[in-house]
Amino acid sequence: MDVRELAMQQLKTVIDPELGINVVDLGLIYDLKIENGHIDVLMTLTTPGCPLHDSIAGGVKRALEQIAGIRDVRVQVTWNPPWTPERMSEEALRQLGYFA
Repeated sequence: MDVRELAMQQLKTVIDPELGINVVDLGLIYDLKIENGHIDVLMTLTTPGCPLHDSIAGGVKRALEQIAGIRDVRVQVTWNPPWTPERMSEEALRQLGYFA
């Protein structure tokens, strides 16, 4: 498994506590740049002013730091483009009851 796959697997362990769904399936991860032991994450949250901002961003950082060979993780939260429910995976939609 390459580092990108490992990173995505690790990110699936980071759960949005309000929705109970991981940040990948929610569509919160916009971009991962991985180079020479460094990961830059561009992500968003479901709403600006989310009270769990630091908790979720910190969870992303800690999850990625668990990957062997990763020395530095930087997490940037952006509001552009804003998150919309269309970014959610089918699994997330299913968990929220949109699919039977």
